[in-house]
Amino acid sequence: MMWQGTWLTQLRKYWDRIQSSFWFIPSLMVAGAIGLSMGMIALDESIKDQELDSWWWAYTGSAEGATAVLSTVAGSMITIAGVVFSLTLVSLTLASSQFGPRLLRNFMRDTTNQVVIGTFVSTFLFCLLVLRTIRRDEISPFVPHLSVTLGVVFAVVSVGVLIHFIHHVAISIQADEVIGRVSAELHGGIDRLFPERIGEAGPGERSDADIPADFEQTSQIVASSSDGYLQFVDGDALMAFARREDVLLRVERQPGEYIVRSTPLLRLWPGHKWNEDLANEINRAVVLGPQRTTHQDFEFLIDQLVEIAVRALSPGVNDPFTAISCVDRLGSALSRLAEREIPSAQRYDDEHRLRVIAPPFHFPDVVDAAFHQIRQNARSSAAVSIRLLETLAEIARFVRRPDDILALRHHARMILQASEESLPEREDRQAVERRHAKFLRRLGE
Repeated sequence: MMWQGTWLTQLRKYWDRIQSSFWFIPSLMVAGAIGLSMGMIALDESIKDQELDSWWWAYTGSAEGATAVLSTVAGSMITIAGVVFSLTLVSLTLASSQFGPRLLRNFMRDTTNQVVIGTFVSTFLFCLLVLRTIRRDEISPFVPHLSVTLGVVFAVVSVGVLIHFIHHVAISIQADEVIGRVSAELHGGIDRLFPERIGEAGPGERSDADIPADFEQTSQIVASSSDGYLQFVDGDALMAFARREDVLLRVERQPGEYIVRSTPLLRLWPGHKWNEDLANEINRAVVLGPQRTTHQDFEFLIDQLVEIAVRALSPGVNDPFTAISCVDRLGSALSRLAEREIPSAQRYDDEHRLRVIAPPFHFPDVVDAAFHQIRQNARSSAAVSIRLLETLAEIARFVRRPDDILALRHHARMILQASEESLPEREDRQAVERRHAKFLRRLGE
């Protein structure tokens, strides 16, 4: 699989973490509330009381009234913020138990939850900062009329946000909604990752003509300097490094694989150019982390749907309808992927010299990742087995490469065999056999 790396790889890593946090957007909104309160106080100080008489919509009450209004709004906002936070934690707990802990990232990336929390906290802070400027002394009394008015407007808006949040929470934990969001992310990954570019692509089919004959014997291993999941590979940095040092690099690991410190990460040819500084520079072109991410790890996008389906098929849940929804979404994604050109593993520079060899991508491997675990856990479910065969038949409409067709046929045969061994009812087995025969007819057999 190819990568679209840039010098911003490290920034992408931290941006992905920021998007999956509850603090970033609320922090920006809180900072905006602080700045807005200062600006509104300065505006109130520049406006004379006579000018307010023509503004019917502005608050014109006394200092005691302004204090009561802002205190009520601030107190209610911080209370509601606590309730919203509690509801968010409850939804995260339900999502973790029902769909799997790896799906929590999708919920935490939901900007609606972050904006809602930020709305109540920033409204509370705005009212608190305006409240401290009210002066009741007879010499220089001050009531920030426009700021109090804006605080009331924020309170009204916050009520609308609360209503929307309650609706959003009720929708976001529904199985079809979760599956739909994960599926949309999977489709986005297909559009983003295929094809990818590192320099100029070589032939679609791998050719060893440009690989040195002594590559295996004389190349030198570049070992990983740390442990973790391979999250990002900066392809541009590897290409620039290979051109500058006039070397050939072969990446040994795929994004998503767990790498143990001191195990092979790349191979460098010719090996005599290897030194500690070059190894450290190559290690800086890859990013390892404590968990898998979706930016370059295509199989992880598949695994998210598979995890939902496998949990739905577990004896404790026994929800074949959710599993069928996941199978449908996987079939849609694989149909789209089957039409894409598989990018070459060999990447060339502007002078058409081979510089980087990436781990090759194989469509059959994706089919295995998508259907192996679901098939294994659906042996006793006639409905899921039938839908698996129907989905394979739909994917068969789009496949063209012989290896891809063989992979679909292999899975169809295993589904049929599992149903013959596990389904007790003869009519259920016959239904599966009919779907298998229909699949074979789709392949022209």
